[in-house]
Amino acid sequence: MTELIVFSGLQASGKTTFYRERFATSHQHVSKDAWPNARNKETRQRRLIDEHLRSGRSVVVDNTNPTPVEREPLVAIARAAGARAVSYAFVTAVPEAVQRNALRTARARVPDAGIYSVAKRLCPVLASEGFDQCFVVELADSSFVVTEVLAAKVHPRCAVQPPDGDPTS
Repeated sequence: MTELIVFSGLQASGKTTFYRERFATSHQHVSKDAWPNARNKETRQRRLIDEHLRSGRSVVVDNTNPTPVEREPLVAIARAAGARAVSYAFVTAVPEAVQRNALRTARARVPDAGIYSVAKRLCPVLASEGFDQCFVVELADSSFVVTEVLAAKVHPRCAVQPPDGDPTS
């Protein structure tokens, strides 16, 4: 059965690296980062996801997807295509994301304000969102620790709060 995997989490939390390690050989990669100058990235993303799923190809959506409002249409596309919907929530403290982001170069590096902005909006994945399976991913000692979270529960560490002194306040 095809599946749609939806990543959520701060920039520089390891989402793309995790994709490369775990899903690059089995799932198509869809990320708005691949089209930095495109107009209407959301429409393009939804179209590509739908095309892949309807062609029998599983997909990973590699974006921050911080809120249920942003994740809801993705789950709907999966359902319409008869695919499973799976969530991977990347849990990273804001200072860690800022530090890892500082090591990036060129277009891969985002302004720190972007990380703080996503941190303010980042919501836990809720059972009511309709995912078939939910996981939490944490980076520990340069390796990923993946924990399955029962769909009926909200993992307490999924919500990331910006630190005091947030420059975007």
